[in-house]
Amino acid sequence: YAGDGPGAALLVLPDGEAVVRRGYGYADLEGRVRAAPQTNFRLASISKQFTAAAVLLLAEDGVLRLDDPLRRWLPELPPAAGAVTLHHLLTHTSGLVDYEDLMAPDATAQVRDADVLRLLAAHDRLYFAPGSDYRYSNSGYALLALVVERASGMRYARFLRERIFLPLEMRDTVAFEDGVSAVAHRAYGYSRGGDGAWVRTDQSSTSAVLGDGGIYSSIDDLAKWDAALSDDPLLSGASP
Repeated sequence: YAGDGPGAALLVLPDGEAVVRRGYGYADLEGRVRAAPQTNFRLASISKQFTAAAVLLLAEDGVLRLDDPLRRWLPELPPAAGAVTLHHLLTHTSGLVDYEDLMAPDATAQVRDADVLRLLAAHDRLYFAPGSDYRYSNSGYALLALVVERASGMRYARFLRERIFLPLEMRDTVAFEDGVSAVAHRAYGYSRGGDGAWVRTDQSSTSAVLGDGGIYSSIDDLAKWDAALSDDPLLSGASP
């Protein structure tokens, strides 16, 4: 991360004390903005822990149960998903087909969580019987975001903001929706071009799916999340 390339932010936090907190390289090469502790990076699959926390909060509210059949909340799903529960989705044991495998090979338009449901609704099959095996599933977490919306009556991004991010003062953390929200202090992704130059490749066709990977956050905000999980629990000790 030395020099003028894409950067990173680093926080070393033993026992809650920041012994290293700094940025390296650039968050935005075109704008010449350096990466810093406040820089918000797309968390990708690290986002899944917030989707899981949202489901657990709704379980504590008594709005849903972890052993609810998935089709109670998403009846559009085909009969093959009849035995799938929310717990199966949380633990990657549902057997649901990966939505990436159902997308057209030449797809360029961005897929959203609701599109994941439509893709899965059109294929009446699973990889295995629910609970009989483990397979990491982006599909499961996209569907959990939709369950959060239907159970809470709020958009997924708003639920996270009101129930998790604002209570923990994670003020710059956001489930990013293009045209709806903005990412403060945003970092962009880059790849090496054929000539060795950096090319912005920040978004793919699956980057807009929120439940499995659409949250942006900084090391400063993630430190608050870490503290909440250990020192000031957002969830009760009864949550699994």
